[in-house]
Amino acid sequence: MRLSFSLPLVFVIALSLFALSCERTEKSTRQEKGPVTTSETTKPAAHLPSELPRDLSRLPSFSALVKNLQPAVVNISTTSIVHQRQFSPFQGPFGKNEPFGEFFKKFFGNQPQGEYKRRGLGSGFIVSSDGYVVTNNHVVDGAKDIEVVLADESKYKAKVVGTDPKTDLALLKIKAPGELPYVKFGNSDALEIGDWVLAIGNPFGLGHTVTAGIVSAKGRVLGMGSYDDFVQTDAPINPGNSGGPLFNLRGEVMGVNTAIIARGQGIGFAIPSNIAENIIKQLKGNGRVVRGWLGVNIQEMTPEIAEGLGVKGDKGVLIAGVTPGSPAAKAGLKRGDIILSLGGKKITKLTDITILAASSAPGTTMRLQVLRDGKEMNVDVKLGKFPESKSENATAKRSGAEKLGIRVSGITPEIAEKYGLDVDTGVVITAVGRGSAAAQVGLRRGDVILEINKHAIKTKSDFVREINKVKKGASTLFLIQRGKNTIFLALRLG
Repeated sequence: MRLSFSLPLVFVIALSLFALSCERTEKSTRQEKGPVTTSETTKPAAHLPSELPRDLSRLPSFSALVKNLQPAVVNISTTSIVHQRQFSPFQGPFGKNEPFGEFFKKFFGNQPQGEYKRRGLGSGFIVSSDGYVVTNNHVVDGAKDIEVVLADESKYKAKVVGTDPKTDLALLKIKAPGELPYVKFGNSDALEIGDWVLAIGNPFGLGHTVTAGIVSAKGRVLGMGSYDDFVQTDAPINPGNSGGPLFNLRGEVMGVNTAIIARGQGIGFAIPSNIAENIIKQLKGNGRVVRGWLGVNIQEMTPEIAEGLGVKGDKGVLIAGVTPGSPAAKAGLKRGDIILSLGGKKITKLTDITILAASSAPGTTMRLQVLRDGKEMNVDVKLGKFPESKSENATAKRSGAEKLGIRVSGITPEIAEKYGLDVDTGVVITAVGRGSAAAQVGLRRGDVILEINKHAIKTKSDFVREINKVKKGASTLFLIQRGKNTIFLALRLG
């Protein structure tokens, strides 16, 4: 009897001890892991997902998109002939004063100028089934032979239909049996910062390579010319990607990859598709680009200039001069007018004017919203033909600047900041060719040209006018500002 009574009691005591042990274990575990909160006391942040995906295969893949696009992307191989003076055995360490020069010259004679083949690589993409290919101008510039290699490794000789150095675009044509895969341009104005983009090209000559990233910025000005308006992306773009397409996730070409910053990573630039498509249409139809012309000299508005003019804010761009007889002059535009919009699009920077006018055909009537003496007014201007359009086709002669081996840019706030300039007039040298006449006399990237042959250089137009006056073989005197110092340099255009 006693035994039957004690067994249940022992069972109850054992169960209690077991429960107490579990409670202690749970408390110990909680102390090790830290305090535990419940949904009643703390709610999860609204921007965090309530449940993270456990299956990584759910992450987006670009493979299907790439398979559709890759056949229209091509590799471009070029061959150009470079002339170089061969080594002369009578050129010693004393230069012109070499004491044994005449002796060696008598036996070896003058050494002829040598030449060698230079090969280049780039990328491009097919834009029509009959074989029109888009790439960068600098990929094919000066090339004697151009070969286009498709994704299936078939190779075709290409001819240049036309080029536009100002936007660094070129159109090629290949003949292939049957129809070719091609891609279409999209609307680059619809791009938003943060949108996904894909770059397909031929980096480092490795063949078709795909990189992905996002749009980092729009409307970038790099000082490469008057038509700078680049899309910046962090999709890796490397040497050899030049001329390749930048796609959105719908497979539309949103830009033509064209520039990188050598000292930066994840910083690449593409020509917007809206600019590229207009240029390509003109090259396909005429073999050259004809741009609309307004005929004004413009400069950025600043708070100080706005205060001096007695206007509120610093929006728009300021007309610093009007070319006599130009469309702007005929429409009644004046120095001191502030352009707020052109063709219905707001103007926020200098390149807006040049790009909008240049992308419109001559004869197009555009409405300008202008602020004059504090009052807004509308002015209709019929665009003319850009005066330099004849020199912009593929067979144009090199400009004086190119013969010197330099590239120049007008000075904008962005350019001044980039090169650390404290001047706002003149033109700055943005590139100097290795071995060029300019390099030989010591001209450098970042030098500001103040005078040419004692004529003041305040704008890029001044530079073009004066440099085109220089005759072959004549000595040309430059007044240069380098840092806080000014120096004279002279060279001969040979």
